[in-house]
Amino acid sequence: MCIIFFKFDPRPVSKNAYRLILAANRDEFYHRPSKLADFWGNNNEVLSGLDMEEGKEGGTWLGISTRGKLAALTNYLQPRQDRDARGRGELVTHFLTTDMDSLSYLKKVSAEGHLYNGFNLIAADLSTEKGDVVCYYGNRGEPEPVVLAPGTYGLSNALLETPWRKLCFGKQLFLEAVERSQELPKDALIAQLLHVLNNDEAQLPDPAIEDQGREYVQPFLSKYAAVCVRCPGYGTRTNTVILVDADGHVTFTERSMLDKDPSCWETSTHEFKLQS
Repeated sequence: MCIIFFKFDPRPVSKNAYRLILAANRDEFYHRPSKLADFWGNNNEVLSGLDMEEGKEGGTWLGISTRGKLAALTNYLQPRQDRDARGRGELVTHFLTTDMDSLSYLKKVSAEGHLYNGFNLIAADLSTEKGDVVCYYGNRGEPEPVVLAPGTYGLSNALLETPWRKLCFGKQLFLEAVERSQELPKDALIAQLLHVLNNDEAQLPDPAIEDQGREYVQPFLSKYAAVCVRCPGYGTRTNTVILVDADGHVTFTERSMLDKDPSCWETSTHEFKLQS
């Protein structure tokens, strides 16, 4: 289970406005090994955390490059997983390191979507000169990827904008923070977005999530039905906030659980200017 909220406006009217505001949670088993967000790749141009699970090493759930490529992944909630399917984390790392534009890449992915368990993939090209392009593809939805219109979106473990109650609830909290973004200092905005990501109020009843997950999700429904998931041995391990301002300045803040301990967290921030 994961959740992502994002708003983008390639041509903000005000210099104080952000081209992109993204807030995301990664939910995973606490024992699954991973690296904290840092730069990697050729000339240290890609910034992301990395999955270090055996056989899945090098995949990631969310990342951005200095060239303006951004990708984010959520799994699609399905009762039974194909153990022989390819690792979904490679979908993000391949985009971050390719020269393909976001739409072309997602068209390629759509042709291979059957090789993976259910997923949703956001891919974006952020360009100060050409304007930002954000695209979406889910391999349990329409066969072709779509170019998204500027606006505000929510994505969890169903298709984009599927109105699970926790998604609607979290999106409203996200919107309230975003509406104040121009008047808030950057640090205050980040703090508010982190607060949204750590809301653990279960949004029940929710027949949609219950029906999609069926017997898989039923025992933990009251925990899964919150923006911040907290179960024994599983839950929200990483909060990420990405801000891109009108000039292409990126602020990437990650709050990560340490030592499999839900009471122990570390926050780090990386800042850089997009090359394009």
